[in-house]
Order: sequence, then C-alpha cells, then structure tokens
Amino acid sequence: MSDKTRNLITRSISGVIFLAIMIVGMIFRPDAFIFLFTLITGMTLWEYTGLVNNIEDVTVNRLISTIAGMYLFLAVAGIRTGMVDNFIVFVPYILSIVYLFISELYTGNKNAINDWAYTMLGQMYIALPFVLINILAFEVSPDGTTRHFDKLLPLSVFIFLWTNDTGAYCSGSLLGRHKLFPRISPGKSWEGSIGGGILVLIVAAIIGSIANNGDSTHALSIAEWMGLGLVVVFFGTWGDLVESLFKRTLGIKDSGNIMPGHGGMLDRFDSSLMAIPAAVIYLYTLTLL
Repeated sequence: MSDKTRNLITRSISGVIFLAIMIVGMIFRPDAFIFLFTLITGMTLWEYTGLVNNIEDVTVNRLISTIAGMYLFLAVAGIRTGMVDNFIVFVPYILSIVYLFISELYTGNKNAINDWAYTMLGQMYIALPFVLINILAFEVSPDGTTRHFDKLLPLSVFIFLWTNDTGAYCSGSLLGRHKLFPRISPGKSWEGSIGGGILVLIVAAIIGSIANNGDSTHALSIAEWMGLGLVVVFFGTWGDLVESLFKRTLGIKDSGNIMPGHGGMLDRFDSSLMAIPAAVIYLYTLTLL
C-alpha cells in the first residue's frame, strides 16, 4: 500500500469519526450539545494559546484563558436554557479576564501589550463565536417563558459549511481557473466558490422543504433557509481565509495534528468562527423585518 493511499484511508476514517461525533452530539440531547461545544471551545483555545506562545515575547496564560472561554460558553448556555436566570453568572468570567490583565504586572514578561492582545484575540476570535451557537440552538420566547432546543439550526450551519467545502473542491478541481485570494490561499478559485455556493443553495432549499413539510413547520421559510445558506457560504469562506492568514503569519501549515489528515481544531472550525456570528446576526435581522 502506497503512502498516498494510506494517507487517504487515514483521512477518510478520521473524517467519518469527526462527522459522527458532531452529528450525534448536536442532535442527541441538549446537555450532549452543550458538553460537545464546551469541549470544542476548550480544545480550540488550548491549541490557539499553544501556537501564539511560540511567538517571540508572547506568553499567554494557557490554562486560565482556556478555562475562561469554556466557562463563558457554559454561562451563556445556562442563561439560554433557563438553568441560570441571573447575569451574576458572568462575574467569574469577568474576574478571570481582569486577572489576566493585572497578572502582567507581576510576570516580568517583556511585552505585556502582546500578551494582552493575544489573550483577548483568543476570547474574541474563538470563545465568542462558539458561545453564540447557543443562540442558534436554544430559542427563547420574548417573555422568556418558553424555551426550545432547535437542533436543526446549528446543525444546518455545519451542513452548509461541509457542503460548501465539498462543492468548492469538486467544482474547483474541474473548472477552477481564476484564483479567489492567491496571496492567502492559492488553492481556492472563484469557480470553486461559486460551485460550492450553488450546491449550498440546493441543500438549503431541501432542508427548508423538509423542515416546513407537515404539521410542525420551522420558523424559517424556504427562502430564509436559502438566505442563511448564502450567509454561511460568504462568511465561512472569509473564516477560512482568516485562519489561513493566521497560519501564514505564524509560518505553519496546520494548526495542529489532533485529526490525522485534517490538521488541528482551528483547521476544522475556521469557517464556523465567522459563519456562526453571521448566522446569528442574520436571524436577528429577520425578526426585525
């Protein structure tokens, strides 16, 4: 068996396992959903802090930064599910951020501004987007009395991202001629992006048809599902490019090796870090129309 074949098999197996964990964790139970994304938030922050700590004169408190991000996710999940009804739950997170700033007075690190900047980048770039998936998953009525676990909305964001990747790869391989962003990601083409977007629109229409078929219809119409698909495509692509720029700045190919053949946590969730906040804003915009 050649190395190329062995790598393909390894990549396929790890990809199937990843998809199985994601799908089961997102549709099984609300507490499984919360556990899954708390773990993802922590693992991604841990990977990120390890990467930036390799930069000269940067020392981010890896443990506290990771715990703070995970706690923020749990705090928002608690608010959205009704397990916690007081915003005092955010005090430990605020105190941990204050500590990370004040602690620089005593560490003796050469460049405190770098440490602060990379610490807050991790919270804004990684923790906050994952936290916002709670908004998609747990619907709350305006008066706060009714709460509903909408497993389809967060799952659909990832389905759109996976569909876009598949469509972009296939159409880009067959038709790709014009580079999308050669300075950052030479492998991406306009043809691939357009092909991925078209496939996502088709999948979004199918999801919308299924979700609105029967006695129980979803809050989104078919057109709104397709709009969500387009939002995910655009911002997911930008998320991919942002992470590519991050890796180029650090001079690395993959963010990690936790998934054989697929890289690290940032490599797997780069698109979602922009797509999730965009999806939340899109859905809130619909409520204002």
